[in-house]
Amino acid sequence: MSVGIVKDNLFLEHITDDYHPENPNRLRSIYSMLETISDDGIVFVQPRRATREEIALNHDPPYIDYVAATSGKAPKRIDPDTVTSPKTYEASCLAAGGVLVLIDKLQASEIQSAFALVRPPGHHAERDRGMGFCIFNNIAIGARYLEKAYSAKRILIVDFDLHHGNGTQHSFYRDASVLYFSTHQYPYYPGTGWYEEIGEGEGEGYTINVPMSYGMTDEDYLYAFREVLVPVSEIYKPEMVLVSAGFDAYYNDPLGGMAVTEGGYTTMTGILLEIAKKHSKGKALFALEGGYDLSGLASSVKAVITEMKGSPAYSYEKKKGQSSEIVQTVKRLKQLLSSRWGDF
Repeated sequence: MSVGIVKDNLFLEHITDDYHPENPNRLRSIYSMLETISDDGIVFVQPRRATREEIALNHDPPYIDYVAATSGKAPKRIDPDTVTSPKTYEASCLAAGGVLVLIDKLQASEIQSAFALVRPPGHHAERDRGMGFCIFNNIAIGARYLEKAYSAKRILIVDFDLHHGNGTQHSFYRDASVLYFSTHQYPYYPGTGWYEEIGEGEGEGYTINVPMSYGMTDEDYLYAFREVLVPVSEIYKPEMVLVSAGFDAYYNDPLGGMAVTEGGYTTMTGILLEIAKKHSKGKALFALEGGYDLSGLASSVKAVITEMKGSPAYSYEKKKGQSSEIVQTVKRLKQLLSSRWGDF
């Protein structure tokens, strides 16, 4: 199975503050890890810069101009956590464009699945501002591009980053053409993502949040995937699966509080690929979000890519089973969503 991968040294030129957790060493660790994976089945894809018009599919023009004006300039702080550097705008355009070129390759059946190993990350970025380390919302731009360029009507976005993707949720909160499913630590930054946030208007029921408490494990994540994501996908039948792949739920992450292992990410990836195989001709695209333990980030990305290749480097070992808390959360969520999705 051919796996398309986007990587580029320009992503290392988005420079953050000293000791900032979202720094170039994150990608350096991943890029070094790639050397440990056989090239068999891997297709390295050259990214391109997303155009201003493509970025404007999800972001307001004045905000795009604001970021563009930082090009070549001294560092500028967008919010307490988010900073630009002289090449941030260029790297941000290339990150979004890396997602778009992989979409084109998937749609042309030149690759089966894909991983955009890019930065800055994107899922916190709102239409009119960056936040939470994010400049442009790469995965949301990708979804809008699918709608515009390929007339897609049903796009599934799955976000398993530790933090809730507020920007992605807000982009599609009234939109039935995108189903947004998120697992995330709650309450935690950015404070959104309670299970009662299910969308509005035509989008009601198309936002699905599974808030999770500190310390939850592989079993809890897999329970949410199997009990909610899989059955809803059976009804929704997505034309493509897009994934905001953050790895800060890894058990050793300094910003997180979860206990997900490489085996857990392997199995979650397997579930997502099975959804794609069943409903979208296998088309699944992952885009890098968070993950701040360098060793764990690299091994978790390796877990995803090797599962995509069909030769997983890690296996999942079931331990004590899911918690009673996740069972109750899923029960309440199913009741809330039943008016849209029925009894599933």
